[in-house]
Order: sequence, then C-alpha cells, then structure tokens
Amino acid sequence: MTSAFYKKLGFTVFGNEFDHYLMLQKDNLQLHFFEFKDLVPDENYGQIYIRTTSIENLYNNFIENKVPIHPNGHLAEKPWGQKEFSILDPDNNLITFGETLN
Repeated sequence: MTSAFYKKLGFTVFGNEFDHYLMLQKDNLQLHFFEFKDLVPDENYGQIYIRTTSIENLYNNFIENKVPIHPNGHLAEKPWGQKEFSILDPDNNLITFGETLN
C-alpha cells in the first residue's frame, strides 16, 4: 500500500530490494520506509516536512493525479514565510510540502 501511494506521487523504487524495507526516490529526494507491523494508522502521529522550489507545480500535479489533500492543508501562504500544503499517506503520516516565500 505504501509503495502504490508514493508511486502515485511520482516516486520510483530505487536501490536493492530488502525484506521489510522500502526505498523510493523522486528527483533528488529519497524516502526510506521500514515495516512496522504493530502500527495502528489511526494512532500514528508521524510527520515529515519537505521543502521544494516548485510548490504550485507540485500541488497542481497532485490535484491532477487525484492525491487527496489534507482537509486542513490546502495550498496557502503561512505567517512564518512559507507557502505550504499537506497530505496524509496510508499510514497516517502527515507530509507537509513547503516553499519559502520571496
């Protein structure tokens, strides 16, 4: 499920394939996942922040590919000088993408 979700975001598998370990890449960004059998997605509070230099293109690409945007995370300028949006992956990890405002 994790692999299929991130492939929808444009990631591809790279490197050697290992049992219970997944490595994905998109452009110069690499994500690594390990299997956690006891994870209860509804209780997961994991999150990552990914900086980009093309936030609007990325957001529009996700919309075109029907990637669900977090209900409270639509593309917006934030008071801390970032333009951001957020999604949730199948394991309920919050992924926020941000670009510094000029």
